Amino acid sequence: MPEKNSQRDGLAPEPYWYKSGVIYEVHVRAFQDSDGNGIGDFRGLTSRLDYLKDLGVTALWLLPFYPSPLRDDGYDIADYYDVHPVYGTLADFKAFLAEAHRRGLRVITELVVNHTSDQHPWFQRARRAPPGSRWRNFYVWSDTPDRYRDARIIFKDVEISNWSWDHVAGAYFWHRFFSHQPDLNYDNPEVFAEILKALDFWLDLGVDGLRLDAVPYLYEREGTSCENLPETHEALKRLRAHVDEKYGDRMLLAEANQWPEDAVKYFGQGRGDECHMAFHFPLMPRLFMAVRMEDRTPIVDILEQTPAIPETAQWALFLRNHDELTLEMVTDEERDYMYRMYAHVHQARLNLGIRRRLAPLLGNDRKRIELLNALLFSLPGTPVLYYGDEIGMGDNIFLGDRNGVRTPMQWSSDKNAGFSRANPQALYLPIIYDPEYHYEAVNVEAQLQNPHSLLWWTRRLLALRKRWRALGEGRCEFLQPDNRRILAYLLRHESETLLVVANLSRFVQPVELDLSAFKGRVPMELFGRTGFPAVTEAPYFLTLSPHAFFWFSLQAPMAAEPAPAQTPAIAVTGDWTAVLAGPARVQLEAVLPAWLRQQRWFGGPHRQIKQVTLLDAMPVSRGKDRACLALAQVEYGEGEGEVYALPLAFAPGARADQPPTGRPEAVICELLTPEPGWLYDATGSEIFAGALFELIARRRRLKSPAGELAGARAPALRDLLAAGRVLLPTGCRADLGVSVVTLGDKAALKIFRRLHAGLNPDVEMARFVAAHGFRAAEPLAGHVEFRHADGQVQTLAVLRGHTPGAPDGWQYTLDALGRYYDRIVSLTTQQRDLQPDLRPFRQWLELEEPVEMKTLVGTYLEAADRLGRHTAALHLALASDPDDPAFAPEPFTPHYVRGVFQSMRNLAIHHLRLLRRQLRQLPAAAAALAQPVLERELEIIARFRALYERRPAACRIRCHGDLHLGRWVHTGRDFVILDFEGRPQLPASARRIKRAAMRDVACLLSAFRHAARAGLEQQVHRGSLEAESLPRFEPWAAQWQQTVSVGFLRAYLDTMGSSVVVPRQPEERLVLLAAYLLEKYLEELGDELRRPAPDPWLPLRGIAQLLDGLK
Repeated sequence: MPEKNSQRDGLAPEPYWYKSGVIYEVHVRAFQDSDGNGIGDFRGLTSRLDYLKDLGVTALWLLPFYPSPLRDDGYDIADYYDVHPVYGTLADFKAFLAEAHRRGLRVITELVVNHTSDQHPWFQRARRAPPGSRWRNFYVWSDTPDRYRDARIIFKDVEISNWSWDHVAGAYFWHRFFSHQPDLNYDNPEVFAEILKALDFWLDLGVDGLRLDAVPYLYEREGTSCENLPETHEALKRLRAHVDEKYGDRMLLAEANQWPEDAVKYFGQGRGDECHMAFHFPLMPRLFMAVRMEDRTPIVDILEQTPAIPETAQWALFLRNHDELTLEMVTDEERDYMYRMYAHVHQARLNLGIRRRLAPLLGNDRKRIELLNALLFSLPGTPVLYYGDEIGMGDNIFLGDRNGVRTPMQWSSDKNAGFSRANPQALYLPIIYDPEYHYEAVNVEAQLQNPHSLLWWTRRLLALRKRWRALGEGRCEFLQPDNRRILAYLLRHESETLLVVANLSRFVQPVELDLSAFKGRVPMELFGRTGFPAVTEAPYFLTLSPHAFFWFSLQAPMAAEPAPAQTPAIAVTGDWTAVLAGPARVQLEAVLPAWLRQQRWFGGPHRQIKQVTLLDAMPVSRGKDRACLALAQVEYGEGEGEVYALPLAFAPGARADQPPTGRPEAVICELLTPEPGWLYDATGSEIFAGALFELIARRRRLKSPAGELAGARAPALRDLLAAGRVLLPTGCRADLGVSVVTLGDKAALKIFRRLHAGLNPDVEMARFVAAHGFRAAEPLAGHVEFRHADGQVQTLAVLRGHTPGAPDGWQYTLDALGRYYDRIVSLTTQQRDLQPDLRPFRQWLELEEPVEMKTLVGTYLEAADRLGRHTAALHLALASDPDDPAFAPEPFTPHYVRGVFQSMRNLAIHHLRLLRRQLRQLPAAAAALAQPVLERELEIIARFRALYERRPAACRIRCHGDLHLGRWVHTGRDFVILDFEGRPQLPASARRIKRAAMRDVACLLSAFRHAARAGLEQQVHRGSLEAESLPRFEPWAAQWQQTVSVGFLRAYLDTMGSSVVVPRQPEERLVLLAAYLLEKYLEELGDELRRPAPDPWLPLRGIAQLLDGLK
């Protein structure tokens, strides 16, 4: 069995991790200098790991960091078992490795198997040993330079022969590269044994993969090219067998710069018994060639010549790396073309290649850079990204050898590009000062601040690639459109079918694709989740702008999303938390959209979900039964994205008929672990809700790399904990944006599912009004904050007092309405002369209801009175502190009122336009109301303009913002407010804006209207009324609404008195209230029209009646 190594803690076992990842190539000396000596080191690299994790890469490939004379940038190794002192110590490397693994990043290092430095002790010993001795035979020697004449010279610019004379040995030694790099002699079994020891040393430390440098040249045979010999493949088979037997999920990457038919042999036979990966060198120059020629032929031709590879194998694809852009695997004519097109300056040429970075090669053309990256990240294989190319770094072709593409990473516009504190002249290589690529303009810091930068584009590209296994692992099938400037191919992997279409031309191009085999499928563009016209039998026509590309998913036609027929299953290895990392995480992200739409707390059930990304995950409780808190970024096809809190836990061995927590909707998916079970939403469980309560009660903090959860107490907690009361979860319910868990019989923990930056207004306002004498609210006992590593704070949960069994204001009102309608039914037979006395809205502020109507409404009039007085008391408390900038009242200025009018006008135009578009799809009753309302658009806007023209003399304050009946609870004696969250659809910043207090008043008036209608329909459902009799009882519903609203308004205004919050003049009060009530009805209209089957009858009727009542 492969041995377990503690150095790799944090990584879940993934045998084929290299097939779905993204590799980032970096030189330790080039990334970050931590000690100010001008050379990057392991401590510096470790400090930048968060940047690499956020970039989206999954593995780091480190160039050689071993002790070396550094005549070939470290590929001339003098000691296989240590770290070069300029890069740090072996302890520094171990610390780096542990931190990388903790972030889910795998590490690939170099194993230079073909040669060593001439300063290596092996060579120094060999040159002094007698000919034919065991030490001498560590290298290849000859008395003549005429052997192996068929072997090519690789570095023609600097070497004239593969043999060099050694005056100490008195013989020639063999070298395929530089003359200071003698080749090892693999005909000597001791050499292979020593290389195996070096391999074991680094894999035992926890390294995840090894790049085998110059692997085709291990053996020499007369009469051959001394490349790709059978003996080489036999040695690799032995190496692979050793790795598989001892280490399991480690990877060997072959650097075999060969034609496809030779390179593929380095994977071995069957399922693959040599290297796991190999670079596809011939493809790389042809990507550049195809873009310059504006012809797909070079790409299609070389990939069609590439044989199939074993199922466990994977190609490594790249655009640029630390070497020159090699032109070894092209024809002479192709090499000449590439030199003319990409290296007309002679200094850019080196050996058989071009020493340029990606951006300068492409003339810093952003469209071409994006195009080539789109091909790199979609063609079959694992992409390798060279450090700095994600920001478009430049190069310096006037530096020696290949150093021009190995300059320091550009982090900021600070001294030395933020790479080092050293004197600029002490840097190992100079920073780029070329005006076009100057480090002050091209750096990480600047691009992170610009969401349209190349860095952000690359991050989005990597994030998208993780979601589709077909990108990289899919079977590739090229299409052959007549327009050769268009490259199009299909990628198929299991149930995924993707279509990639790329314009290789600098001009706009049309293309017709034969997609008839996918008739009925809908191409869904992956970046914007935009649906294109469905495929038919006719050629599919597309137009592409210069150097543009599309990534499509060919999907079944969109239909109303039914609930999944069965719970999806995800296979994970090791602990269940492995589902939060690696390929399993991508599968979970694909499952979440359908699950989220079924959750009542989710705010976007009717919006098109573009994608869900898990941002962070941290443990909340410890032990066997533990929970994690994950943050999920939900992006939509239109509008802003949202971040949701997902408490997760695992129930091993759970049965389908016994869902965890007793809530079937909580089950997200089945996890196929060694002990299968359910991954579920742990919100209402003791392991999550109980853990949050402990954070509050004990003021504890839980830390993780993502940040920390911190609990804060409030004075009311003391009462909740009185008499040793045990507060365990006893129930869980969901509402828009929140889940509420009852703890014992006296407390409720509200968990915010949709998170916003900053302190939630619920906590902020509860603290303020309690401090300023408002008592009609459930007491605040504490809250939990999530403090991100970058300093951002989000409120996760609020703990409050709770009245067990108490109905909320909505249910209390419906119960009262049931009694009211019972009285009305009896009136219809006993007092037929009594009729509703309905008055226009303009009279409501001064109306005195008849005694008969008050009698019919009954005791709910007292409830309305209390609601009015409490609402006024809330507003008076919120306006009571002129010294607190967050709450101090502010007068209605002309500028402010003009802005309010503009906002209301925009709302009306937008929602009426939406109504006009959907007119034909509405039910008949709603459609009959819609047309007259549409014809009154100018009248609606005029009512809003009256607010601006009149400019009521009042002040704006912090308001509740969503004070409907469901925000109140009736304790048996009185009403209290449940929370101060406001309208959850709005960002927290928008809820903090000071507004007219009449906005809260309008919210309750609208709630009375909704309740009157809902109570009437409830009578029908109960069988107390026939549906056909509804029109006869609607005037009585309106009468109840009027009577209750008038009583509420009188109580509110009486309590407000002469406060500056409301105007003193009745006419100004009417203008203000009418404008906000009309705005409320329009908001409800928009909410209804966004539903899958909209029926906006009630808001349309409200708009029409309000307009009529203002005449």
